[in-house]
This record gives sequence, structure tokens and C-alpha cells, in this order.
Amino acid sequence: MQRGNLDDLLAFVAVGRERSFTKAAAKLGVSQSALSHSMRELEARLGVRLLTR
Repeated sequence: MQRGNLDDLLAFVAVGRERSFTKAAAKLGVSQSALSHSMRELEARLGVRLLTR
């Protein structure tokens, strides 16, 4: 698995655990915008919507 894909999956898990993009972004040390972008890319690669915003 490529590192970017793993990072996106770990970010998805963080959002699920924290139930908040803001809290997950803070925990991961990234901006909320960067986290949202990663989730959109992951959803696009998988072809499904994973999170309700």
C-alpha cells in the first residue's frame, strides 16, 4: 500500500474516532482543510461517500 493511501485511511479512522474534522485535524497535526481534502480524495478513489459533512 502506498504511504499516501495509508495516511488517508489513518485520517479516516481519526475522523471516525473523534467524530469531528476539527478534533481529528488537531490530533493529526494538520489543518481542517487539508484533512477534508484528504477525505475527498479517498472518497474519489474508492468511488463512495464515506462521511456525511
